[in-house]
Amino acid sequence: MKSATVRELKAELQERSPKEILDLCLRLSRFKKENKELLTYLLFESGDEQGYIESVKQEIDAKFELVNLKSPYFIKKSIRAILNYTKKYIRYSQSKETELELLIYFCQKLNTFKPSIHRNRKVETLYYRLVEECKKKTRLLHEDLQYDYFRELEDL
Repeated sequence: MKSATVRELKAELQERSPKEILDLCLRLSRFKKENKELLTYLLFESGDEQGYIESVKQEIDAKFELVNLKSPYFIKKSIRAILNYTKKYIRYSQSKETELELLIYFCQKLNTFKPSIHRNRKVETLYYRLVEECKKKTRLLHEDLQYDYFRELEDL
């Protein structure tokens, strides 16, 4: 089955009644966990962006505490999983400030991680790539915000 384009979906949804749209959303939320998480963000957490950021930061902290330290391979794998988790929640928000704040926080946690990431070349490369990505994204923001975020990036 070929999926419809966003334009076709939008046109079709405009023709539906609110009850039908509600039923479609509920049915969609049953199929994938990510759909349910996105609906949860849109309905309950999008109004309090700072609270959302804090809850994601707490989850990142919890995941860093559970990193498997048995070998560099497991450390790298766990860190990549935490980064994927972080980027998933960044996608839900679609806010550049939220994206930068969470990525900078992830980099800070990675920089203070024990054992040091600077002993593992692949994790160190991942870290430096993320810092460069943050710098590029910071340049797209308003000048006042750029100054604040560049100060945070200098500490890294």
